[in-house]
Amino acid sequence: MGGVPRPLTQEEIAEGLGKLPGWEQDGDSITRTYPIRYHAAVAAIVTIADRSRRVQHHADLDLRIDHLRASITTHDAGNRLTGADFDLAHRIDAIVAAHQALPLD
Repeated sequence: MGGVPRPLTQEEIAEGLGKLPGWEQDGDSITRTYPIRYHAAVAAIVTIADRSRRVQHHADLDLRIDHLRASITTHDAGNRLTGADFDLAHRIDAIVAAHQALPLD
């Protein structure tokens, strides 16, 4: 491992998005907005941060009262999309789904 991650082609990006319902390309990032209650989103963010540290790849997260928006790009590849972005998107989907399923009251 090492070196600069390889940016994906537009065809590879389209293929990756086909496997990630709800995610869309926004320039050189992929983004998704999750409808989720505030406190569940806070808990999800803590887990996302932990997983991000472990894989050494991080998303930009925007928390609002009724939703969480994630945006991902690979800074080490000149802010271009790489396979690591799609891997992280899958992880975030699973984390948010788990936190949405938790009883909140």
